[in-house]
Amino acid sequence: MHVVSDRTYTHTDSQDRNTRALLTYTVCGLAWSRWSKMSSSGWILAVCLVVLEGNKKKCVLYLNDSFWLLQYLPPTAVNTTLRLRDLRASMIPLNISAYIIPATDAHLSEYIAPRDARLAWMSGFTGSAGTAVITQNKAVLWTDSRYWIQAERQMDCNWELLRDASIRSITNWLILEIPEGDQVGFDPFLFSVDIFDIYNTNLAPAGRILKSIPDNLVDKIWTNRPPLPPDNPTHLPDSVIERTWPMKVDQIRAQISDNPYKPTAVLLSALDETAWLFNLRGNDIPFNPFFYSYTLLSMDEIWLFVHTERITEELKVYLNTTCYHSYCVQLLEYSSVRSYLQSYLQRPNMRVWVGTEYTNQALYELITPEDKLLTSTYSPVLTTKAVKDATEQRILKEAHVRDAVAVMQLLMWLEKKVPEGTENELTAAHFVDQCRSKQKNSRGPSFETISASGPNAALAHYSPSNETARKLSVDEMYLVDSGGQYLDGTTDITRTVHWGKPTDFQKEAYTRVLMGNIEISRAIFPAGTRGVNMEMLGRRALWEVGLNYGHGTGHGVGNYFGVHEWPVGFQSNNIPFQEGMFTSIEPGYYKENDFGIRIEDIAVTVPATTKYGNNYLTFETVSLVPYDRKLINTSLLSPEQLHWLNKYYETIQSVVGRELERQGLKEEYDWMMKHTAPFLTAGASAVISSITLLVTVLPSVLLHNLL
Repeated sequence: MHVVSDRTYTHTDSQDRNTRALLTYTVCGLAWSRWSKMSSSGWILAVCLVVLEGNKKKCVLYLNDSFWLLQYLPPTAVNTTLRLRDLRASMIPLNISAYIIPATDAHLSEYIAPRDARLAWMSGFTGSAGTAVITQNKAVLWTDSRYWIQAERQMDCNWELLRDASIRSITNWLILEIPEGDQVGFDPFLFSVDIFDIYNTNLAPAGRILKSIPDNLVDKIWTNRPPLPPDNPTHLPDSVIERTWPMKVDQIRAQISDNPYKPTAVLLSALDETAWLFNLRGNDIPFNPFFYSYTLLSMDEIWLFVHTERITEELKVYLNTTCYHSYCVQLLEYSSVRSYLQSYLQRPNMRVWVGTEYTNQALYELITPEDKLLTSTYSPVLTTKAVKDATEQRILKEAHVRDAVAVMQLLMWLEKKVPEGTENELTAAHFVDQCRSKQKNSRGPSFETISASGPNAALAHYSPSNETARKLSVDEMYLVDSGGQYLDGTTDITRTVHWGKPTDFQKEAYTRVLMGNIEISRAIFPAGTRGVNMEMLGRRALWEVGLNYGHGTGHGVGNYFGVHEWPVGFQSNNIPFQEGMFTSIEPGYYKENDFGIRIEDIAVTVPATTKYGNNYLTFETVSLVPYDRKLINTSLLSPEQLHWLNKYYETIQSVVGRELERQGLKEEYDWMMKHTAPFLTAGASAVISSITLLVTVLPSVLLHNLL
């Protein structure tokens, strides 16, 4: 057996030709390559074949009188041979030895439109995080552990998977693969300022040169690239906004004016920046209500770069596009942003403020000399947007109440249906989407639902498909991470349940994850504390027994915006917490090939009352769905944690109970009351006394009978 690049090859020599004749070959690729270790010179024809054996596929590499047999490739693998051939041909006249393809768009978005899925089109890999590098004889993908299995399922035998997501790994590989002095091509629109600096810092000392190529090479060969979505941007109704867009412009201009480095304008590149500033929403990005745009805002002018043909007459009036004073928006073509930025910088004494986290290198590299540039990690729009005003806080809480109804409907339905053996991960995901669609102001899901049972739940960001959907069973743990977009808010919640008899270890792991969630939720801390300094509270109960999880503990969330809204959260590059910020709290635990646990809630920072100090904060949980009682071992909980849990359940009963009654959902109300009954203050499991159960459930049953 020959192991090459994590794929297994079986060598068959010329004596096995009779065996080979029994196989059916279908050509899936054709490429010329030079076998560097051969004693004789010359070029060898390498033919990649698919060997059909029943319903399985293998990839075969035929070299002269021998062939090499790869592992089975699943039917989900994409044939990329012709795409790689065309891209490599386009690299030659540009004199580049390698080309880098990230999994993002020109606005460095987490979620991208189908027309920007260049990495997926080139490689077949559809994960949200990854980077490809293509040379004349190799195609390699880097991604993190969330996507290793997915990548193996989706990529064909042209590709090699490297199980690493670090830029250092990519640059080390490039230094080994291409000679000193050679050029590495990249699209500067797809690199942030910070990411470019890391690549350049690693490659330049080794003599490998980054070459900026603004005309994307993948776009040139992608003949059936999806078109621009047809939907026009719209403005939010007055009922969901407190600050008009001119008021927001004033807020940002005040920060421009107060900045001691005296910028004359701020450049907004992230899609949510322009959408927030003008109270606009769009439909260009799946799950995210954004539209392609840039904004350049100065003290007396506003330039909005959009696809102008999509701006309706109503929007032109809304944006004051026909006047020329400081609150009039000048509409310019989306594609003209580079040329207009250059012309602005040619004016005397101009200085542009950019946030390096979301400004692409294509725009940044134009801002020269350095005295025309002012940088911060995040733009003033992102840091201002992170703190919700009173209206935003109120309506976002209201959206979470209605969302809780939908999630409870899912959990109640699964309790009934799973024992029947008729449902799978995909039908459960579809059901929760249907439940949300019936709620007021619904605008669809906020991301692709993670509906995962048993070993699939051990993959932290698994989403089911027709090929992978696992039947739901009372013998397995089930994790559902889902969210909704509503006109008044964005939601994200994860619950893990078990419909049968969980093991003692599953109960302990679940309880310790819950303890981490509670410890962060009940924490009291000074305003201005960074999330990274509290993050270990979510892990401590797991660490005590040698367990951990490999993802972040929380992220910001928006008002009918992105479900992952930067820069709020618990990572080192998040901004300090202030009153009015919304964040997820989501510790977890994942046992490979067995089960996964995650408990995720959204919480808002609110003032905390302390005995002595002022200006302290705590979290108020706004996700209002009960946890799975049978997975909680209350003997592990401290009295403070148990008290917090009972108070949380009282809030669910009061707040969601009213909404269930308003919607006339009697069965869901009874389910909620049963699952939020108070916990005993002592004992080895989360059981409730028969008296408590009667007091909680019986009145609603009697009332139902009387009616």
